[in-house]
Amino acid sequence: MSNKLKTRGRWRTKLEKRQEPKLVDVPEAWVAKYGEGQMLIATPLLVDGLIRQVSNGRLVTIDQIREHLAKDFGAGSTCPLTTGIFIRISAEAAVEDMDAGKEDCTPYWRVIRGDGSLVDKLPGGVEAQSERLREEGHTIEVGRGKKTPRVGGFKERLAKLRGVIAIT
Repeated sequence: MSNKLKTRGRWRTKLEKRQEPKLVDVPEAWVAKYGEGQMLIATPLLVDGLIRQVSNGRLVTIDQIREHLAKDFGAGSTCPLTTGIFIRISAEAAVEDMDAGKEDCTPYWRVIRGDGSLVDKLPGGVEAQSERLREEGHTIEVGRGKKTPRVGGFKERLAKLRGVIAIT
């Protein structure tokens, strides 16, 4: 499965679309899980900037990205839905860049779930992510049943994120 998503326009255009982060009230249906208060709706460039901080051999979880953004913007949480979408936009733009021969691309394959499992919605699916992570020295544990593979010993390899950096 190539996991290729059809889109109108270029992913790079979606990544660089001019928009500002917003603080919104946590939707009523999400209060039990995320608490009351303000939730950040980040931007694709903010998410991309954090992923770009992750160096070879290191990893970052989706939860780390969300927590870091919320802290930087003084929110109680960051929207999980839009963060996932923005990670995908960042990844697809990176693939476009690689296809165009660019070398300084966002290392989206270093993004994993909070339990160390791979992200099946990234370009190329878990097969491509596994391959790239193995090339960087990570051990990939086979998923049992319907569970996706995960990175062995991932907690020791998590990156420490710095302040939000957006690529402009």
